[in-house]
Amino acid sequence: MLTVSKLTKSYGGRILFEDASLQINPGDRAGLIGPNGAGKSTLFSLILGENAPDVGTVSLPKGYTLGFLPQESAPSGEETVLQLAASTSPEMAEVFEHLRKFPDEETHEHHEAVAKFVELDGYNIEAKAKRILSGLAFHEEDFDKAAHTMSGGWIMRAHLARLLVMEPDLLMLDEPTNHLDLESLGWFQNYLSNYPGSILAISHDRAFLNAICEVVIEISRGRLTKYSGNYDYYLEQKKAREEQYAAAYKNQQREIAHLEDFINRFRAKASKAAQAQERIKRLARMERLAPPENAEATVKFRFPQPPRGGQRVMTLKNIRQAYGDHVVYEDLNLEVEKGQQTVLVGPNGAGKSTLLKILDGLLPLSGGERVVGHNISVGYFAQHRTDVLDIKRSVLEEALEHTTGVNEQSARSVLGSFLFRGDDVFKKVSVLSGGEKSRLALVKLLLDPPNFLLLDEPTTHLDIASIDALISALKQYEGTLAFVSHDVHFIRAIATSVLHIHSGQLTSYAGNYDYYLDKTSASSAKDALVAVLHNHRPSQDTETEVVEERPKLGLKEIREQRRAEAEARKVLAKQRREAEAQLASVEAEIQRLETRQNELAAALESPESPSAAFVMNRDLSNVAEALHVANAKWGALAETVGQPEPA
Repeated sequence: MLTVSKLTKSYGGRILFEDASLQINPGDRAGLIGPNGAGKSTLFSLILGENAPDVGTVSLPKGYTLGFLPQESAPSGEETVLQLAASTSPEMAEVFEHLRKFPDEETHEHHEAVAKFVELDGYNIEAKAKRILSGLAFHEEDFDKAAHTMSGGWIMRAHLARLLVMEPDLLMLDEPTNHLDLESLGWFQNYLSNYPGSILAISHDRAFLNAICEVVIEISRGRLTKYSGNYDYYLEQKKAREEQYAAAYKNQQREIAHLEDFINRFRAKASKAAQAQERIKRLARMERLAPPENAEATVKFRFPQPPRGGQRVMTLKNIRQAYGDHVVYEDLNLEVEKGQQTVLVGPNGAGKSTLLKILDGLLPLSGGERVVGHNISVGYFAQHRTDVLDIKRSVLEEALEHTTGVNEQSARSVLGSFLFRGDDVFKKVSVLSGGEKSRLALVKLLLDPPNFLLLDEPTTHLDIASIDALISALKQYEGTLAFVSHDVHFIRAIATSVLHIHSGQLTSYAGNYDYYLDKTSASSAKDALVAVLHNHRPSQDTETEVVEERPKLGLKEIREQRRAEAEARKVLAKQRREAEAQLASVEAEIQRLETRQNELAAALESPESPSAAFVMNRDLSNVAEALHVANAKWGALAETVGQPEPA
């Protein structure tokens, strides 16, 4: 049991917690919520003992274990992915280090390490780690890779696996869904439903909070308020409490006004002086209620609208798109009409992000034609596509660049809704984190919107209030929208049509997400995002509900079909291995280019001469262009590598 008692904590004169108390009971599944900057991460640091409270205590029972998954990054060294996931204690990590240091099985040191491994129940721990890594979408060939060679997101998954193998008494998660795709997220939610310990999670994903939470803890006014139920039930309870509080505050203000009016009228009148003094004392004794807090409002700003375009926004004719021998689309045809707001859904690796890149014109086509409609401008947002930002400008300067009719105050209001508050707007773009750059790129699109907007996972680095701000902006948007998202709440708020993608084929549903769920008989809203729809024959640009009649096969035909499928699996596995090798090379090139970009940006702060500044600006432009190409290549390869292994 975790107990927080009468906690007070302040930073720089700002009080985050004042006389706050909390208890996490065994088996609690709690979501921790509050606006950005309310103190969620600070509370985690206090529980972990990384910070000390100014007043109050954080108490843990003797032997009580904590496990923490940070939001952004976690360390990795020379250990393999499997060793990282199985390092459930310092002793086990030390065993793996010795096994790496003394790989020769004939040495005394190796024998000692193996003996210690057996003593620590290493074989059972490794078996459990393999099961959990597989659930988090690692392939068996990934287990023996050095963890540091993986991307940041995969390293975070390996650390998450380590925590699930370890099973601490309290599992503390900071935005865990940021690192998971939809299939692994579904597995993770199911796994947490049977987790033996307590869970305390910070998340912006309402569907995740609804799926795992039985308790919601809100940070508000420096206090910790505990609500029973999931996130949706919390909203209902909070609304009822706010209405009750607002009524109590209104009644108290009415009483105060009545008392003050009596005092002002009669305090100087001898016959009423005693009554006036009694009312003065009553006012002095009264415990005043603070004014009700305004709900975390979406941004009150009329976003600029894009220029008008033609009715036919874009046409794809007989498109062929392939990465080497791997064909993603063959003879693809699609027409995009003005005003559509379409979510792309389908299994991982189906080609959703590839289709967005084709629509943007980012990828060279292997065949076919992309026809852009009259007066159509296209804007594309993806998490890793931040090369469009000028790293020498401040956040505010970059947000205002190329905008018309948007003043500084309005821009700061919008930036604030996307977590750039106060002096954050004066930060240089060069010092922003990857998530901050993604949010700024999104703000730029909203303040100077194209009339055909393409968004790939736009909610990943946003909190709940910022997602509401984005929803508000897109509801005002008068252009055409196509997007990919794993956030069911966001999809339901925005999408007016659904395009299901599988095996290079498109199935269009001319209704919102609930209409799509009804037509596909999906088991859940989350599962439908990655559904394969085996019982539906895909067609292009037309809605279909025809059940495919499959002819019965004889024994000979079944054997031939299995032989063909086995050959196809071998080909796909080879293509994936080749793509993985290329991906590692491209990632190294991106890292080199980003390092060079940062060096040039730093040097430009104080150039030796105007001519030197000219040369550095030219080099910086060349590096930015090279990064653009490398990121596009990385995205294409990552989608190929991210596809599931053939069954």
